[in-house]
Amino acid sequence: MSELDDLFKATEQRMQKAVDATRTDFASVRTGRASPALLDRLHVETYGTHVPLKQLASVSTPDARSLQIQAYDRNAVGAIRKAIETSDLGLSPNIDGSTIRLSIPPLTEERRKDLVKLIRKKAEDGKVAVRTVRHKTVDEVKALLRDGKITEDDNKRAGERVQKMTDRYVKDVDGLVAAKEKEIMEV
Repeated sequence: MSELDDLFKATEQRMQKAVDATRTDFASVRTGRASPALLDRLHVETYGTHVPLKQLASVSTPDARSLQIQAYDRNAVGAIRKAIETSDLGLSPNIDGSTIRLSIPPLTEERRKDLVKLIRKKAEDGKVAVRTVRHKTVDEVKALLRDGKITEDDNKRAGERVQKMTDRYVKDVDGLVAAKEKEIMEV
């Protein structure tokens, strides 16, 4: 039975990683509110390499509608500005010495609806990832049954347990969707 327990632990971890990846994807979707997480996936080309923004600057939120980026190295300001302008964020940086300010404009109704569609697509990707983990685990349980390491009853119970795990993690993704949609539609 220990092989099954190890399998369940691994399955649980992989499903949690899928939910965490979805949560991270959601954090990078711009809502009407400023959040440093918007810039988490932004990479800056500086000194011949692509570096995550958080290695070059600190990001803070002075108020609900703006972000402030404080570059550690004044020479990197131009590269940070360029990375922001070429990103899909649709933000215009204002530069003041080694500080970059970003104003987050309010979202239009049409843009909000587009963002909700995007969130639902990312959520579906997260659910697919959870179901893929379920599928692999079920295959591994069947292999244990074929090899004679577990009984038919163990196989049936394992299948039910994996399905319950899957349902729980899919429900977690649905909860993330509901919270993010509410945040997006908030005026």
